[in-house]
Amino acid sequence: MGNVDEQQVGIDELLERVRAGYMRIEPQEAYEAAQSGEALLVDIRYAALRERDGLIPGALVVERNELEWRLDPQGSHRAPEATGHDLRVVVICNEGYASSLAAESLRRLGLHRATDLVGGFQAWRTEGLPVTSGPPAPNRAA
Repeated sequence: MGNVDEQQVGIDELLERVRAGYMRIEPQEAYEAAQSGEALLVDIRYAALRERDGLIPGALVVERNELEWRLDPQGSHRAPEATGHDLRVVVICNEGYASSLAAESLRRLGLHRATDLVGGFQAWRTEGLPVTSGPPAPNRAA
């Protein structure tokens, strides 16, 4: 049993604490880092959001529940892009909240340069950065 005197932390305070541990990145800087090969953009949005809003060209799409397994450089399920602990990963969610928690999780795995996109995909799109249309929704037989 935990100490009853431990204070519970709400999500807003948790986000603040997590974000204090690293520098977040703005859309234009993330775009330039990806273009130059200095960063790997990782899109963790739900499929429905990707279908609705489109994709960031060149971003690796990884469902949030698979993120740690796909990006752990030592993991047996890693993506080919997960080349080492020095990889600069920029996690992108829809509005920049879930991505902060995801980046913190990657940092705990030793990906010490992991960060997330301020404002998420919506900020990327608002900045006028490249977006391609998402994959078509799967056909559902009647």
